[in-house]
Amino acid sequence: MSINPIMQKLAEQFQRTDLPEFAPGDTVRVQVKIKEGEKERLQAFEGLVIACRKGPQGSFTVRKMSFGQGVERIFPYNSKVVDKVEKIRSFRVRRAKLFYIRELRGKAARLKEVARTA
Repeated sequence: MSINPIMQKLAEQFQRTDLPEFAPGDTVRVQVKIKEGEKERLQAFEGLVIACRKGPQGSFTVRKMSFGQGVERIFPYNSKVVDKVEKIRSFRVRRAKLFYIRELRGKAARLKEVARTA
């Protein structure tokens, strides 16, 4: 089943190009737009990328620990709610989906860091 070329061009036109390259195992800080009444502000959500889905409807899942409780949030790549994504740290992982991190606690949940280049 092939995609209509017109629809494909339209989908490419609305793809975000301002997001950095990141993969599962990277620590990112996502600036999320929060609307409170009339005002709008940015809130940071910093955590480990545990999954990425590619394509026009792609998304990525970020997991963080908040007061000893695991919090996961799924962000669509093309969402207007996501203002900016900063890549903070990279880890070497051997899987595309890091769902096993959910069961690990403390030192067991550590990943091996990759040396940064430039």
